[in-house]
Amino acid sequence: MGHRVGPAAGALALVEMKEFASFPSRTQRYIRRSLDIGLERDDAINLWSRDVVEAASIKAQMRVYERLPGLRAMVPDDSGLDAIEPFMTPLVTVSAFDLGQDRLASFSAYRFLYERLIGPSVRPWLPSAFCAAAALPHLHPDKRRRLLQSISEAAATAPGWSSRSPAFFPQWVEKIDTSAARH
Repeated sequence: MGHRVGPAAGALALVEMKEFASFPSRTQRYIRRSLDIGLERDDAINLWSRDVVEAASIKAQMRVYERLPGLRAMVPDDSGLDAIEPFMTPLVTVSAFDLGQDRLASFSAYRFLYERLIGPSVRPWLPSAFCAAAALPHLHPDKRRRLLQSISEAAATAPGWSSRSPAFFPQWVEKIDTSAARH
């Protein structure tokens, strides 16, 4: 993924950082963890699991995310129904897994993650994949309602989408002992 250099890229990265900072801490943590798994950046189990339950969740996410390379390769160029069928089913399945983890509480958090996991060409497909996954019966009805209400009319009916690659990819940040820094 190429990154632009210059003031415009810096301004875009700041906008993306502000958006990321607006998400709850549990959403931020899940996005960073998901990017480590989906982009194969770090040993996610070693870095992110705090207990055996979380380690099992990460292993399950790794299995689901095995579909990401195929999804990246088959993002449709057009909206022809023959092109979307092999793409939308795995996209909705992966999306349903992530929404079922109860960490992505809005369309904006989902979009933020998926345009980084798959790339900017997935943007036109995200509203429909999100709505399909958010409406599946594996989610509690209250959660389905909250998720579906989180997508704005503008996002659901956008006439076009940017092809610009994301500039900011959040990562794990080591905690610094500030007491040692003061001395």
